[in-house]
Amino acid sequence: MSDGSRIEWTDATWNPIRGCSKVSPGCKHCYAETFAERFRGVPGHPFEQGFTLRLVPEKLSQPLSWRRPRRIFVNSMSDLFHEAVPSDYIASVGSVMKRAGRHTFQVLTKRHDRMQRLLEGELRWMGALANVWFGVSVENRRHGLPRMNALRQTPATVRFVSMEPLLEDMGDVDLTGIHWVIAGGESGPRARAIQTAWVLGIERRCREQGVPFFFKQWGGTRKHATGRTLNGRTYDDFPATPRPARRDRS
Repeated sequence: MSDGSRIEWTDATWNPIRGCSKVSPGCKHCYAETFAERFRGVPGHPFEQGFTLRLVPEKLSQPLSWRRPRRIFVNSMSDLFHEAVPSDYIASVGSVMKRAGRHTFQVLTKRHDRMQRLLEGELRWMGALANVWFGVSVENRRHGLPRMNALRQTPATVRFVSMEPLLEDMGDVDLTGIHWVIAGGESGPRARAIQTAWVLGIERRCREQGVPFFFKQWGGTRKHATGRTLNGRTYDDFPATPRPARRDRS
């Protein structure tokens, strides 16, 4: 939850919010909840309150102290657009991202409707930030396709989709308006299986539509053993983005 991350598609994580609540099948075996609940009741621990959602304003300025430019996953342990997060607090997070122009911020949500509403309305300025990528989680067609449709209509410089955990074949998914796709299987002791054909289908659609593709992992109970190669290679593509500012005022 700091400078440095084991998540393959980012460099660091930043959590000015902690905790969340389940909204769809992709949340069933949430790694963040599992981690946080281990420390519920431990005095002084950052997750003393477990996975109960709470704001952490003392963490708001954290990225401003990181001088080397990096990709930063925003709220790896929560969801910026959770209904319990006040819009003015989301604006405070956005203000830090705007000031820290040397970094690239990756915002991932399952609350596509609220993200779209805010970025079309009172927080439209956030959608215009060149160094902020906005994305949605897509685990299946039922929940994922409406999120993608909303994302397409959401003002953003870069729109991305994280198909992890991928729970079914997405078919000939339409990637119009999407600038980056991540795919991966679920990991952990209760991981639901992913099928090779599902991943190959997504890679094919990305290739056909010219969308950068990042394959994160096969997952399973021992994700390091299953690895992340597909077709005998790794897929580590990122979207083309404007060069971040070298310095900013902090």
